Amino acid sequence: MKRTIALALTAAALSASCNRGATTGNAGTSKPTVALVLKTLNHPFFVDMRRGAQEAADRLGVTLQVQAAEREIDVEKQMQIVENMIQTGIQALCITPSGSREIVSALVKAKDAKVPIIVVDTRVDAKAAADAGVRTETFVGSDNYEGGKLAGEYLIKVTGGNARVGILEGIPGHETGDSRMHGFRDAVKGSPGITIVASQPANWERDQGFNVFQNMLQAHQDIDSVFACSDLMALGAIEAIAAAGKTGRIRVIGFDALDDAKKAIAAGTMEASVAQFPSEMGRVAVESAVKVIRGETVPPDIKVKLELVTKDNVK
Repeated sequence: MKRTIALALTAAALSASCNRGATTGNAGTSKPTVALVLKTLNHPFFVDMRRGAQEAADRLGVTLQVQAAEREIDVEKQMQIVENMIQTGIQALCITPSGSREIVSALVKAKDAKVPIIVVDTRVDAKAAADAGVRTETFVGSDNYEGGKLAGEYLIKVTGGNARVGILEGIPGHETGDSRMHGFRDAVKGSPGITIVASQPANWERDQGFNVFQNMLQAHQDIDSVFACSDLMALGAIEAIAAAGKTGRIRVIGFDALDDAKKAIAAGTMEASVAQFPSEMGRVAVESAVKVIRGETVPPDIKVKLELVTKDNVK
């Protein structure tokens, strides 16, 4: 019996010795944990963002925990993920909010736990955050309004200021899509020859882009241009155009410059797309989180560049 107890104690001591040097990334260890909570991982944009974040985490010696809901519109699930992450003892939270206002209640939990917040790609609603006493360290992302303007200015150029346009919006009330749409509208409003004949949400999804634009095209058969607030919706619109036998007769401008969109631009079925750099956003977000953990200050707003991709520069 004594021999059995001694062996058990020795095994426990060895296990403790092995675990003592391991870093789990939780609070109280030498290797801090940064959480990256994305809208979804079922979208190439956020896959690229994760890649850039992971490269930065590996280089800086931090543990990166990445989680996301299945669908980009599942705000409730994202809120649960944030709350669960906070309970694990993370040292910083990077987040792309699925709902600019809705997410604030989950961010209150981060504030109460003294977890610094880095917002990426989609801004948190400023009034809702202020009312809840939530302070974010920085915002890392593109200027979505300027991206929308870039798309609108390009449409004016290629059409000579004459077009009948359908807009595929993102999720109503979400800052990212709303800013892109407003930027586009402001860019074209000074061109009397450009008419926006329809504008409807397609919730960032390709199948909804197909269905919404198919219905839009049936109601407005004279549409000759489309601005989609994301490439997935734009690609859905291209499929609807093909189904209607109008390939090559309707210009499609998207946003994100995904690989499939670039292929469509090269093939001539898509006019252009506003390129963001999600990998860069992920990298800068993690770098900013690490600086904050170390007690360093970061700028309140960090812009990532935009670029218009057309057939002239797609390669």
